[in-house]
This record gives sequence, C-alpha cells and structure tokens, in this order.
Amino acid sequence: METTYAVRVWAIRAREGRTGKKTFEVRWLVAKKQWAETFSTRALANGFRSRLERAQKEGEAFRILDGLPVSIARQADEMSWFEFAQRYIDMKWPRAAGKSRAGNADTLATVTPVLLSGSRGRPSDAVLRKAMTGWAFNTKRRETEKPGDVERALKWLRENTMPVSQLDDPAMARRALEQISVRMDGKPAAAKTVARKRAVLHNALEYAVELKVLNRNRLPEVKWTPPKDVKSIDKRVVINPDQARKLLSAVAAQFIDGQPRRSSGPMLTAYFAVMYYAGLRPEEAAMLRKQDLQLPENGWGELLLSETAPVAGAAWTDSGERRDRRQLKQRGKGEVRHVPSPPPLTELLHAHVSRQGVAADGRLFRGLYGSDVAESTVARVWRKAREAALTEEDYASPLARRPYDLRHACVSTWLGGGVPSTQVAEWAGHSVAVLHQIYAKVIAGQEDSARRRIETALGLPAEVAGDADPSAADRPHLGHA
Repeated sequence: METTYAVRVWAIRAREGRTGKKTFEVRWLVAKKQWAETFSTRALANGFRSRLERAQKEGEAFRILDGLPVSIARQADEMSWFEFAQRYIDMKWPRAAGKSRAGNADTLATVTPVLLSGSRGRPSDAVLRKAMTGWAFNTKRRETEKPGDVERALKWLRENTMPVSQLDDPAMARRALEQISVRMDGKPAAAKTVARKRAVLHNALEYAVELKVLNRNRLPEVKWTPPKDVKSIDKRVVINPDQARKLLSAVAAQFIDGQPRRSSGPMLTAYFAVMYYAGLRPEEAAMLRKQDLQLPENGWGELLLSETAPVAGAAWTDSGERRDRRQLKQRGKGEVRHVPSPPPLTELLHAHVSRQGVAADGRLFRGLYGSDVAESTVARVWRKAREAALTEEDYASPLARRPYDLRHACVSTWLGGGVPSTQVAEWAGHSVAVLHQIYAKVIAGQEDSARRRIETALGLPAEVAGDADPSAADRPHLGHA
C-alpha cells in the first residue's frame, strides 16, 4: 500500500445547504491531492480533524489511495477473520475442485483458533471444527439446516474472532504457521499437509491484501522452517513383475461365500492392473471407459485418458456424489493422454469386458451394484490380496502397501527399462521436472547401464571400463527380489 508523509490539514469550513441546514466540512491535502469529509455537527467535524492532526504530529503515514492515516484506514477497512474466511471460500468455490474446496476449509478451520478474541462460552474444539468445515466454510451447505450445537458455535465464532489486520503482525503470522504444523491431537503434521496448508494460507492472505483488509502478506517475511518434505518415492514400496502377477491373481481369487459374482475381487483385477501396467492414478482408473480402449486381439494396445474422478466427498462436489468428475490433472478439459497397454494388460482388459461387462456409461470399473468404485472396497480387496500373496515379512513391510504404489512400480519399470524420461513423463502425466524429483533414486540406479552403453558406443573393451560387470550389490534393482 503506497503511503506518504506530505500532509496538510485545513480549517473546518461551514456550509449551508439548500434547506438552510448547515454542514461542516473537513478538508486536507495528501500528496497534493485534496480530500474532504462532511459532518452534520461541528463537534463531529472537530473530532475527525483532531484525529488527522494527531496522526500527522505523531509521524504516521497517510494512504495515497484514500487520504486516510493508516490507523484510521485500518479501522474503516476492518473485517473479522471469520467473515473474511467465508468470503475467501466463496471466491474460490466456483472454480475449485472438490478436494481443493475441502482442503481450503480444512486450512482455514485449522488457523481460526489462533485468531479467536475471547474464551467465554467457547464451544469445544470438536464442535467449532465441525461448524466450520461442515457449514461455515462450505458455500454449498452454509444456509442449510444445522444442529443446535453448530448454530451456537457459528454465532460464537461471528462474535469472537479477531480482525484480519492482526495478521499484519509477523508474530501473529508465525503463530498461524505453527498452528498448521500440528495435527488436532498435537502431533506434528505430515510435511505434505503442512506445505498444502501453507499454500492455501498464503493465497488467502494475498486475497486479504486485495480486499484491502490487510496491508501486506507477512508470511514470506517470517523466518520459519517447515517440516522437510520427502519428494522421492521409497523404493521399498516397488514390487517386481513376479510379485505383481501374484497380487493380481490374489485379487481375482477373492470370493464371498464361494460366489465370485458377489465379490468385488474379480471385478477389480483389471482396475489394479491398469495402475501396474499403464501407470494410471486410482482416480483415472475409476473413469476408464470401454470407448477409451484401443486394443487389438492381443499384443500392444493403447488407453486414451481424458477424465478423472478423485474422491472428495458429497458435501464438496457440485453433483452431490462422492467422486468429483473432472478433466485430467494439470490438463485442460477434453485433453487426452495416450498410455501404452502392454500385452498382459491387453489380455486382462479383454477378459474383464467379456466377463464383467461395463456400466451404462461405458465405465469398466464399478461396485457390485453399479455404483462408483468405493475407496473402502478397494482398500479391503487390496489388503486381502497382500495378505494372500506376500510373505509374512513382505506383508509387514511397505511393499505395495497402497494401491497407488502400483503406479510407482509401473513408472519405475519404465525408467528401469531405459525408456527416456521425457516419454515416461508424458505417459505418466507428469512434468519431466516432477518425474525426476519423485523418481530420482530410480533414475540414479540407471547409471551403470548408461556407462556400459557409452563404453559400447566408444568401442572400449570391457577390461578398460573396470565396472563392466558390477557386483549384484551395485546393480540397479526395483523392489524386492
């Protein structure tokens, strides 16, 4: 906000209107621009003029934007944190994905306790959080019917949050950062969670500056070290091809009371397979349709991806469904990503369509009764498959603990097989920079084979290289043997 100290306050001028009623005008000059305020009584005009003169004598800066001293302008612009948080949510809501809406609400609800102005009659932390994330910070549900405890909590919040301008103090900004660094139980929050919440808080404070309820965003000025974020994958999660085949077989073999048609296992075999063989994200696999398959009878085929459906929760989606159907991550609506289908996947997809059929809209994967694939079902089927296919030691390890680890195994296999990182990034839907960040250890494991290819190109004999036959300990490997 641009300010100046070039200020001059003039005497009060009395003016008579057409009705004969007098008004009293205070005029002052700020950076050569004249400003005026009119009052109904001389006493009110004197009071305002005195405030201007006091600010000038105390060396306070005046804002060029509206001619007011910073202290008076701040009072005029004052907005409570609770009101501001709702305005920020409403501003972001129309264009935000369901998961982003939930994340924005989570962040603002986390920060709010730092900006409470009182404690008398304060509801419990659990009720306050329920009121904020369930209603106040949800544009869609804010005006819907609420339980009594939530109504009382919202009324209390409206009356007991500090002005946003408190965050103009670096010490208060630091408190907000510390608040997003811990979970509700007081334990340290995960690095990714902290990074996500800091990004939301930073964006919110930028919006506060835009609304002129905050002079500046102090977060970049705070010397604060966030938890270290581990960006590269843990190679212990990556399975090898033999383990992948055993796990997929274990998924297909799951029955309920000996009736395969009542089990989600056989219906999800190809769901897990597209993650392992084609590197699809779970939310991309959920939206794979028959018309997206470009498959020959056997051999290499291709998948054409254009939609994704991450689980956000019915409260956060426009449709009211748990999954938020959208375009591919970091791509425009309707943009298609081409992914190869290796022969084993081509065979599995043909078998799936033949045995399980497809949903009315062509989706390959669904629940037993045609609904979207549920996260709880996927987790249960995968847990049982790991228990059946892995050794006791491997089951207790991080090896393929999450279905998402199948995607890591796929990308690691592509890289380990010598596919250029630019091509892998295109297939996986990453930028090359992100790919190198996440799979840095896998890429580093290719160095020996790269050296050997260079030696061959240079025509060097094996004995010159010295490491043409590296020991087993030095060879790059993926996952467990």
